[in-house]
Amino acid sequence: MDHSVMIISMSFWIQVCLLFTSSLPAAGVQIRLVGPGSTQCSGRVEVFHGGTWGTVCNDGWDLNDAQVVCRQLNCGTAVSAPGSAHFGEGFDPIWLDDVACSGNESSLTECQHPGFGTEDCVHDEDAGVICSDHVRLVGPGSSRCSGRVEVFHGGTWGTVCDDGWDLNDAQVVCRQLNCGMALSALSSAHFGQGSDPIWLDDVACSGSESSLTECQHPGFGTEDCGHHEDAGVTCSGSQIRLAGSAFTQCSGRVEVFHGGTWGTVCDDGWDLNDVQVVCKQLDCGTAVSAPGSAIFGQGSDPIWLDDVACSGNESSLTECQHPGFGTEDCGHDEDAGVTCSDKVELGLSM
Repeated sequence: MDHSVMIISMSFWIQVCLLFTSSLPAAGVQIRLVGPGSTQCSGRVEVFHGGTWGTVCNDGWDLNDAQVVCRQLNCGTAVSAPGSAHFGEGFDPIWLDDVACSGNESSLTECQHPGFGTEDCVHDEDAGVICSDHVRLVGPGSSRCSGRVEVFHGGTWGTVCDDGWDLNDAQVVCRQLNCGMALSALSSAHFGQGSDPIWLDDVACSGSESSLTECQHPGFGTEDCGHHEDAGVTCSGSQIRLAGSAFTQCSGRVEVFHGGTWGTVCDDGWDLNDVQVVCKQLDCGTAVSAPGSAIFGQGSDPIWLDDVACSGNESSLTECQHPGFGTEDCGHDEDAGVTCSDKVELGLSM
């Protein structure tokens, strides 16, 4: 064979090999998030098996499963677990179905499932996740919506110093985690001391940012703190929020979080006892009025609750009597709202 032809042939096969290997995941990587509207930390869940990327069916898909995905990708905590091909339909194969994670597994493939390729699904059931991105709450006494604030940067989780830490900063964290409203901005390592690095100091949020790292700060790693100054937050919780009001945090259309999705409440039987529970749950003072008829605008499906009957003493709206999530005979022109006594302007301290 002519020497020049041999060189061209070798070059061709090298390019083919490079093209093939570029489509493979990096060593140890077996999961990715893709699809229309996806980001590094949200998208359609796909796993790598048998040399091929494939999707996950949404049968039984919930926040525990999403939590494992978010942890595996270093994307903070799970905010929601959308199904029904929320991020578009993938392509065959469908590798996993009926995934049942406890939430503590280190990878999705460690969760219980009937086996790769054992499924009875189509791609309009592809599962997705939305993660909090690069913030998490941890430490002794922490929960999904309260704890020591940590951010992910440079491949490592680190803490936030409490210099200037206030409710505006906490509000951004709570919103980013879909944890309702900020109840307190804690300092002095209230949830225990973290370990190096301390990534952020002198954070100055307006309260309207979508993520903590969008707030003003002098730069990652620029700090003069010790871990006894680690910042924390306590949020109102992930199960309820008020929407549709441009002016206050303590009035709006009532929405509850269930099955990985926010949905509305029907105004059938809606009264001040019900509103009292919502106001208490959001630390918004006492009930002022119980408006119905979508006064704060119409939400979108699902309608999660109808015929809610609270005594007024419950600690959360979902503890009140109701016929069950999704059991309703309403339209969104009946979406329930609340007005509480603490009409706090957005971005200001309570």
